[in-house]
Amino acid sequence: MTKRTMRKYDKEFKLNAVNLYLEGNHSFPNLSKELGVPGATLSSWVSEHKQAGSRAFPGKGYAKPGDEEMKNLRRENEVLRRQRDILKKALAIFSSPAHKDMGL
Repeated sequence: MTKRTMRKYDKEFKLNAVNLYLEGNHSFPNLSKELGVPGATLSSWVSEHKQAGSRAFPGKGYAKPGDEEMKNLRRENEVLRRQRDILKKALAIFSSPAHKDMGL
C-alpha cells in the first residue's frame, strides 16, 4: 500500500484555476485533468471563491477574519465559564450551615 501525500497549492494557482473555470471555456473534468487537480478539489475552490471572494484561500497560518474572531470568542467564553464556576463554589462555601456556625 502506498502512502498518498496531499499536494499543496498556493493562492495564485488556486485563483488562476478558479478564473479559468469561471471564464466558461472549461468544464470541471477537463480543467481538473489539464491542471492535475482532482475535480472535487477544483469544485471546492470555486465554491470557496464564490463565498469568500478576495478573502478566499488565506494560506497556511493565516486565519480568515471570522475564524479568528470565533477563536477569540471561544477563549473568552471559557474564561467566563471558569470564573462563574469559581463564584458558584465560593457561594456554596459561604452559604453552607457549617460556615454560618463558625460566626463568620
